[in-house]
Amino acid sequence: MTDTAAAPGGLGAFERWLSLWVAGAIVTGLVLGGLVPGLFAAFAAVEVASVNLPVAILIWAMVYPMMVGVDFGAIRRVGEEPRGLVLTLVVNWMIQPFTMAALGVLFFEHVFAGLIPAEDAQSYLAGVILLGTAPCTAMVFVWSNLTRGDPTYTLVQVSVNDVILVFAYAPIVAFLLGVTDIPVPWTTLLLSVLLYVVVPLVAGALTRRWLARQGGAGAVDAFRDRIKPATVVALLTTVVLLFGFQGGTILENPLVIGLIAVPLLIQSYGIFAIAYGAARALRVPFDIAAPCAMIGTSNFFELAVAVAISLFGLGSGAALATVVGVLVEVPVMLSLVAFANRTRHWFPERMRRP
Repeated sequence: MTDTAAAPGGLGAFERWLSLWVAGAIVTGLVLGGLVPGLFAAFAAVEVASVNLPVAILIWAMVYPMMVGVDFGAIRRVGEEPRGLVLTLVVNWMIQPFTMAALGVLFFEHVFAGLIPAEDAQSYLAGVILLGTAPCTAMVFVWSNLTRGDPTYTLVQVSVNDVILVFAYAPIVAFLLGVTDIPVPWTTLLLSVLLYVVVPLVAGALTRRWLARQGGAGAVDAFRDRIKPATVVALLTTVVLLFGFQGGTILENPLVIGLIAVPLLIQSYGIFAIAYGAARALRVPFDIAAPCAMIGTSNFFELAVAVAISLFGLGSGAALATVVGVLVEVPVMLSLVAFANRTRHWFPERMRRP
């Protein structure tokens, strides 16, 4: 049986070594992608509106345990702590897209000018802009869960962010790319939100209601503890699939992958520092501050990849750049989860009403 006993800082014994398991999953994905490419091609072909269904099911398995913990009766209390929500929206929509564009221009048009052809550089720049303008929707529930964030508040943050995403993504991307007509795949966007948020939310709410009737809050907590390992297993399986899908591209372009990763890494750690530092300065409680910082740091890579393919093609530099975003996200986010858990004492505990 997997040892999930809580470790100092909020991570279980298995989760403390999650970076090693993810590294193993990455290697497994690359090896299997080379050995049985047909199998991964078959998995990649199972999609609706550019949403890969096997990945959607795995993300659902990651998100569902978090949704069981959502207390709808407490949603009305979110207004008691508005700072986290305001900070999330400011970072996601007034800072993150523009810092990503600035870093892309700096590295692809100047720092790496002698290493990358100008045409390719513009394509990579477009890809990182598409990625940086799409803050996280689904995976943030996983990162929030690993930091023991408030699941109800996290849901509200993500829900408000999704509404803004529908209306703001295309105009901001259009402005940053310098074009006037960005064909955003709305079907992909709406289906992703439905699969990754709405379906597991409804399932979690029904499960919580049934458990509460059977044994109260204790039954809910016991159930969440039992299914918690499913989150980690689904995460590792997702990593295997994603790296298996792109294994050939990654192995054929190691230098380009590394160059694209540089501004993405700086952006990720920089955005986290801004959000986390601001939350600390504002004395936002930890169970709100950690998810708040994670939302802006992580990305809605499904949307970014779909838009890149729609605009520039499957084999384009823009599509490759969005895939590199997937490569760096998991290890980066795991490192930030560990950092957040170690610095929990920087933040006040939230006073909860009975």
